Amino acid sequence: MNSHADDSGAELLATPSDADIASLQIPRHVAIIMDGNGRWAVGRGLSRTEGHRRGMESVRAAVETSRELGVGYLTLFSFSSENWSRPPLEVQFLFGLLRLFIQRDLADLNRNNVRVRVIGSRLKLTDDIRALLDHAEALTGANTGLCLVIAFNYGGRDEITRAVRRLGEDVAAGRLAPEAIDEAAITARLDTADMPDPDLVIRTSGEMRLSNFLLWQAAYSELVFLPLYWPDFDRSAYVQAVAEYSKRTRRFGGIKARRGG
Repeated sequence: MNSHADDSGAELLATPSDADIASLQIPRHVAIIMDGNGRWAVGRGLSRTEGHRRGMESVRAAVETSRELGVGYLTLFSFSSENWSRPPLEVQFLFGLLRLFIQRDLADLNRNNVRVRVIGSRLKLTDDIRALLDHAEALTGANTGLCLVIAFNYGGRDEITRAVRRLGEDVAAGRLAPEAIDEAAITARLDTADMPDPDLVIRTSGEMRLSNFLLWQAAYSELVFLPLYWPDFDRSAYVQAVAEYSKRTRRFGGIKARRGG
């Protein structure tokens, strides 16, 4: 195994050799909080938008590594419902990056059997953005390989609130009895209703919190926090996180250990 360090000199987890990778326990669902684009750029005397632009290269690396490892679902936290408070020009740039990603990468994703799915509220999105998201989902909907889930205009509390509102509507319409509301009923009304919960949540930038990401789904996820910024996230860092996940014992609140993935 080789060590890997970010540009600040912080030592990351050891990187398994290619021979060791074959023995890793691969998570079925990996979710990533892509944090640190702005700080990466500022540290280099660049604009924050340049950090977001470079971060797109790491998105592509994450998709390719997921396919290589055999991950079934990759969820990327690309735009938070709280990100609207950022400077308007930065928000506009992030929306432009989404457009660019779909226009440039969608054909390759489709050709590689990747299914694209978008979670989050679409109420505040412009008509052209909604149309792009609908097109990406429709074009790739029949694909059977990696499911790439883009969390856009997404917030965990907002998602749960919307699910509870649907429950209330069903009860009011007589379609659901109040006593029938359980965890399964809530899960069925989340944006991720037909997806497995994330086995592994990775966050870059060294911050150690979920930041309103998949709050319901991540109840028993393994969390790995990496000290590097998102533009420095590459195959090596991804494999390091999966190797750390492979060492974990998952009990899901019980006593008997269960293998993840």
